[in-house]
Amino acid sequence: MAQQHDTGSGTLATLVTGAVLGAAGLAWWLLNEADRRRRYGAQKSMLHAPRMQDGSEVLDSADNGHLEERVEKLNAEIARVRAQLEGLGSEE
Repeated sequence: MAQQHDTGSGTLATLVTGAVLGAAGLAWWLLNEADRRRRYGAQKSMLHAPRMQDGSEVLDSADNGHLEERVEKLNAEIARVRAQLEGLGSEE
């Protein structure tokens, strides 16, 4: 009878040890998977991040002409507003 009790407690200890090892393995796998997904997300977001800060953006020549035209229009408007302000200042 004593042998059956020892065998039962040995089986229980084996089951508990297996459960603890299984839980530890599952926790390790989940943490590893979360880290892998985090790194993948960071790499993916870097692919879509704007490249304005390092100047590596590529400008088309067609966009360059349009940009120059817009700058000229803005400069003309600035000059017009400046002239109006000077006119207001001289009237007073």
